[in-house]
Amino acid sequence: MSFDTPDDRKYLESHEWATTDEPIRIGISDFAQDELGDVVFVELPDEGDTISHDEPFGVVESIKAVSDLYAPVSGEIVAVNDALHDQPELVNEDPYGDGWLLEIDPSDESEFEELMDADEYEAQIA
Repeated sequence: MSFDTPDDRKYLESHEWATTDEPIRIGISDFAQDELGDVVFVELPDEGDTISHDEPFGVVESIKAVSDLYAPVSGEIVAVNDALHDQPELVNEDPYGDGWLLEIDPSDESEFEELMDADEYEAQIA
């Protein structure tokens, strides 16, 4: 099976992605949403909170599992996708578009160097 892995973003081993332009937009990969199955609930922090690289910041719950969400980079949350409260299925339907989770103002640009590019991520999930 082939998964969509846009090359305009970076990826964590735990399947979160981050755009490289600011504000940094964060979500989960097409592979991750497929593995989870139908997403029924997403728990996210509040605007103004800070998240830390490689630390849990929220939870995604599906019909199969409850999974922690990990921060690809550190920063202050400048936007939360409130649409997910009423439509958590957006994570399944459009993981790189309407199903995004957070936008942050990054505090350490060097953390991007630790993330995988699309080719490295695709090799990991193959």
